Amino acid sequence: MPAFTDVVDGLLHPETQVDERGVDLTVAAVHEVAAPGRVDFGGDELDEAEFEPCELSRREPEDEYQWWHLDAGQYVVQYNEFFTGEDPMHLQARNKLLARGASHPSLRVDDHLPLVPLSVGGAGIKLKENARVSTLRPLRAAVDEEYVDEQ
Repeated sequence: MPAFTDVVDGLLHPETQVDERGVDLTVAAVHEVAAPGRVDFGGDELDEAEFEPCELSRREPEDEYQWWHLDAGQYVVQYNEFFTGEDPMHLQARNKLLARGASHPSLRVDDHLPLVPLSVGGAGIKLKENARVSTLRPLRAAVDEEYVDEQ
């Protein structure tokens, strides 16, 4: 298998994002679904949903990076990174995200990183721009190994 840096473009800080187990992916944008999409049987009535970007705010005026203040609900996350590999990978939420009441589905990634639904529970969550929220791992490792996440 190629090195993770060979199959993921757009890494913000490879030294932090990449280790022997996988690649952490970072948030570029968070959206709310503003108008519904459509899914039908044959595909001739398939229609994209409309998304509205969630607003960012600074904790302090001099802060370089901003934060999303997300209430409990459903959102869609877009990553900074792009998958360019040929072998399928496994996308999973990082434990640091899960432990704070937010989650997203685990997905098989074949040819590109999709927009990913994010569920936020309880009192909500605050996400900083470029927060590491997901990990992309080799598909075989996700299936074959017992994995204890130290994230």
